[in-house]
Amino acid sequence: MESSSRVVIYLTRHGKTILNTLDRVQGWADSPLTEEGALVAHDLGRGLKGTDFVAAYASDRGRAIETAQIVMKESENHHLKLAKLAEIREFGFGKFEGEYNQTVLQMVANEHGFDTIESYYDKTTGNDSNLVIDTVHRLDETGMTENSTIFEERLTAGLDEILMDVKEIGGGNVLVVAHGMVIHRIIDMIDPGQNLQTIENASVTKVIFENGAYSIEEPGNMFYVEAGKQTQGGV
Repeated sequence: MESSSRVVIYLTRHGKTILNTLDRVQGWADSPLTEEGALVAHDLGRGLKGTDFVAAYASDRGRAIETAQIVMKESENHHLKLAKLAEIREFGFGKFEGEYNQTVLQMVANEHGFDTIESYYDKTTGNDSNLVIDTVHRLDETGMTENSTIFEERLTAGLDEILMDVKEIGGGNVLVVAHGMVIHRIIDMIDPGQNLQTIENASVTKVIFENGAYSIEEPGNMFYVEAGKQTQGGV
């Protein structure tokens, strides 16, 4: 297929889960969507109605699969086969899985000489998730975590697989449901100038591949969720 085939990846974070609600670390560990998490996935799907996807992918974690299935049904793309990719699963936090998010962030701040996580963020640039990843990797003696280089290599392999598959069928729109840190890293790898602080559940970031290069459009966009809310009960 020609390298100019346009591929538009609708890169989406899964709906809110039990561990999200409890503000606990959730990487390779998994928990189901809450009622709120399922509802926002339905809103997203309704907001994407009319967008014809040529393929659909999800991380191999249940929360991403569940979100993708809801979105595919509501957007009337349920005829597609959902492909599950381990390459786009969340960063694994090793022994820190299930710990309170603030406890882990405080640990990272202290490791770099800051008293509070607020002062850490004040003195660092943007989200700086690589520093968090590499600090967690260094402090986890179990060896179950990845460093930032390995994490990015995994994500790159996942993007390459999606791109290769979709270019073979001529390009088009692709639904990809993944995770917060995954989306942060993909944005930073492609366009670090975006400096996005938060990736909301069910937000959409468009990753465009055209003329041999990636670009980012509408990072962390909640437009489709809001549009879906407006149509609720109207059809």
